Amino acid sequence: MGATATTSVHRTIDAVWRMESAKVIAALARYVRDVGLAEELAQDALVAALEQWPSDGVPKNPGAWLMTTAKRRAIDMIRRKENYNRKLEEIGRELKEETPDASEGIEDEIGDDLLSLMFTACHPVLTTDARVALTLKMLGGLKTEEIARAFLVSEATVAQRIVRAKKTLADAGVPFEVPEGPELAERLNSVLEVVYLIFNEGYSATAGDDWMRPELCQDALRLGRILAELAPKEPEVHGLVALMEIQASRSRARIGPNGEPVLLLEQDRNRWDQMLIRRGLAAIDRAEALGQAPGPYLIQAALAACHARARTPEATDWQRIAFLYAALAQITPSPIVELNRAVALSMAFGPAAGLELVDQIKGEKALKDYHLLPSVRGDFLLKLGRNDEARAEFERAAALTRNERERALLLERAASC
Repeated sequence: MGATATTSVHRTIDAVWRMESAKVIAALARYVRDVGLAEELAQDALVAALEQWPSDGVPKNPGAWLMTTAKRRAIDMIRRKENYNRKLEEIGRELKEETPDASEGIEDEIGDDLLSLMFTACHPVLTTDARVALTLKMLGGLKTEEIARAFLVSEATVAQRIVRAKKTLADAGVPFEVPEGPELAERLNSVLEVVYLIFNEGYSATAGDDWMRPELCQDALRLGRILAELAPKEPEVHGLVALMEIQASRSRARIGPNGEPVLLLEQDRNRWDQMLIRRGLAAIDRAEALGQAPGPYLIQAALAACHARARTPEATDWQRIAFLYAALAQITPSPIVELNRAVALSMAFGPAAGLELVDQIKGEKALKDYHLLPSVRGDFLLKLGRNDEARAEFERAAALTRNERERALLLERAASC
């Protein structure tokens, strides 16, 4: 096979891996009861594909080929262990008869397996960074270097996080299962938090030269949509999906021609993706139809919907947004929620109302190095005609942010004062 054809096959393998790896790892983890080992076996199957497909051709069911090859690796591993007979009796009988293109039965339990994998990768025993890295690796199908590039850290750092995460899960004896009872709500929150962290890092990059990293947004949306299919009776899952869909709808309008940030009220709303908005509003309807009290993600989705429904900035229902932020503060009180409520109050009742609330919370420890506090306060001061104070706040915000695009925007605002 020529170089061009080989490159084409490698691209196909990358695409198949991105789509199928989570299913393969999830199914293997159910058999071997160890997500770290399952991921290694899946990687072995990937290596086999890279070796065989360029010469043998891409199989008609590449996902099933990867699954079967990985399961055969599992059987070989079990044969080498002392407890071969016991484990082979448990998991080997049905695996030995499979063929590389056999897909029958693969999908029967894959939903439960994927859900179990999500809960395992996002287990609270892991640090937040480890949960994010493991989720992107096992469920997002990203390579270690892709995760490192997305989060602006070294490949060695990400690799170390993943290795430590696998070891922590194994040492803690974390079961490969979907939790039940009271534990389910807490563990589900951990899963949702990881997905939203991934989305936010793509939507508003915390560091680097780019304002957005769209690939991470897409990875988070894909994970959220899968989760909504696997847990259709959880309103907060639909709430998170709705929030991400509506926020993602603004992506094209958030960046100017030279990559500079464009703030919400200055965006060309004709560039908002109406299909994503419709999907987000439909997800809100699904969540509300379940008849439970709204949680934080559903309330934030309702906030995003207020902007999505307004055809112009002037049509925004800021009083409802202020009300929703007050409701959110009741459920998840935090200075950042209050900061957002201050913005809504300023838009609904004037900048003095927003400044009053900001001055009440500006001493909060959580906001000490949060660049949006002086940025918001500077905006209020500018609207009140206190230009010198506003300029100082914008300069302080610029010094705190680690995103170069955002720093340039803040310095420009300071100069305009």
